Amino acid sequence: MRKLGIGPALALTGLWAPAAAFAQEGVDQQINQAVKPFADAVSGFIFYSFPLGGVQIPFVLVWLILAATIFTFYFRFINIRAFRHGFQLVRGDYSDPLAAGEVTHFQALATALSGTVGLGNIAGVAVAVSLGGPGATLWMILAGLLGMSSKFVECTLGVKYRNEYTDGTVSGGPMYYLSKGLAERSGKLKILGKVLAFLFAIFCIGGSFGGGNMFQANQSFSQLVSVTGGESSWLADKGWLFGVVVATLVGLVVIGGIRGIARVTSKIVPFMAVVYVTAGLVIIFIHMSEVPLAFSAIASGAFTAEGISGGVIGVLFQGFKRAAFSNEAGIGSAAIAHSAVRTNRPVTEGFVALYEPFVDTVVVCTITALVIVITGTWNPSVDPSQGVALTSAAFESTISWFPWVLTVAVILFAFSTMISWSYYGLKAWTYIFGESMITDVVYKLLFLFFIILGSSMKLGSVIDFSDAMIFAMAFPNVLGIYFLLPVVKKELDAYWADYKAGKLKKFGKAANRG
Repeated sequence: MRKLGIGPALALTGLWAPAAAFAQEGVDQQINQAVKPFADAVSGFIFYSFPLGGVQIPFVLVWLILAATIFTFYFRFINIRAFRHGFQLVRGDYSDPLAAGEVTHFQALATALSGTVGLGNIAGVAVAVSLGGPGATLWMILAGLLGMSSKFVECTLGVKYRNEYTDGTVSGGPMYYLSKGLAERSGKLKILGKVLAFLFAIFCIGGSFGGGNMFQANQSFSQLVSVTGGESSWLADKGWLFGVVVATLVGLVVIGGIRGIARVTSKIVPFMAVVYVTAGLVIIFIHMSEVPLAFSAIASGAFTAEGISGGVIGVLFQGFKRAAFSNEAGIGSAAIAHSAVRTNRPVTEGFVALYEPFVDTVVVCTITALVIVITGTWNPSVDPSQGVALTSAAFESTISWFPWVLTVAVILFAFSTMISWSYYGLKAWTYIFGESMITDVVYKLLFLFFIILGSSMKLGSVIDFSDAMIFAMAFPNVLGIYFLLPVVKKELDAYWADYKAGKLKKFGKAANRG
């Protein structure tokens, strides 16, 4: 980048010419070729697979699902028994407006949801159902329910070990509970904790620039071009212009920090989720007579899997993969957003976090899957890159104008994902380089520049590498959590005893406004 004279500050000044120059024919290919060997090596390591039942299973998927299962049993199905109380907290019944933190329980949940609800729910589910058949839906739901326990653990720890500053701001997440928590458990674990925290921060920064930024910008621009005429569209060769507009809007939000991000996500996420879910329910209602057959296909397909590559293992793999890769339970990213909540009891945010995989996977992903199954648009030979198109076709088969709604949803979901990941990456960045105005500004400028870059180019290898960075976060995060499970259990037992004894003070729903 130095050779081309490109500075990150250009992202805010609106001087898009350098970014446009990047989009010249041939540059994409050259960068891809340069990065490909390194990206392939890293992706191959992170997504290392082993054969099982005729299917290649990524080890990271086993790592995430195994952890979620262990957490579920260790905390005696906390994902079920604390579900009602979690809703009370989201609603603001027990929210102390004077507690340390920056945002309400609801805003923290909305910010974290904005980082997960998006293209994975829209495109990924279509691919999972096509490749794994209707039965993949059942395994997807099961994995989503298990993932609730992972979110409970990591978000409780995020608040427990966060840094609280004199100006009222906070910094939290795996970087802090891995370093501080393991050191607190044992002096022998201090070095391990620092190493795991540093690795997590590096992976998080890489993931924020790619999967949480460039990929979102690239895919939302592609969908916009698709509905405006495809390759003949006026926008087809103006990715840089789309990138400048999005970077400007993102910049206006992220300048305000987590409070500004939370205000935006707490409006965008519920609105788009309601629009998308409502459209799905309308289609399901119109095809109500076919719903029993759809559920029968989902139930039987989960265990018979006729004609599906890999049989039952193949179906299970597709369902678990979509759930784990969609809600990011165990990745640790959401704990960064949840750490900013206003509370004096860390475990309360763990209860709130239960709703993240539930909404993302059990609700949104399941509705998408049902629409695809009911309309019969799933295709076993689907190209994984055509997931959005397949979902669009499923909705369009009943609602002719839905592709336009889907385009708006994709862009808004991508936008909300970008602003959430800008916060995740910033906290990882400042953990390594220190909390200061300079480090803050440098990261934000770089993040905005990468939005323009992602919109302008087709960087397949770069995107693959950044996706690998996101899932690499799971290894240090989950490993450290295993050592910290007794800490969470102590917090849970103390709080649950107070809750059952009626010792918790109610503040009313007004405390949740922010």
